[in-house]
Amino acid sequence: MAHYRAYAVQFDGNFDGYELLNCDDDAEAIGEAQRLANNSAIELWSGERFVARMESVHYQPNLRSYR
Repeated sequence: MAHYRAYAVQFDGNFDGYELLNCDDDAEAIGEAQRLANNSAIELWSGERFVARMESVHYQPNLRSYR
């Protein structure tokens, strides 16, 4: 069993807390992290190793054009 941290990422790129995950492998950890990506992006880490980033399922970028 491996230990992971799923960090919530704010819109400005800063971390806003994390949840500890204990999973058998990266694939299971990615699946668990995807369910957390509702209101913010999630970066998944295993120690110092970056595993994956999941974008928020509710985030809609502002596409207004400035002239």
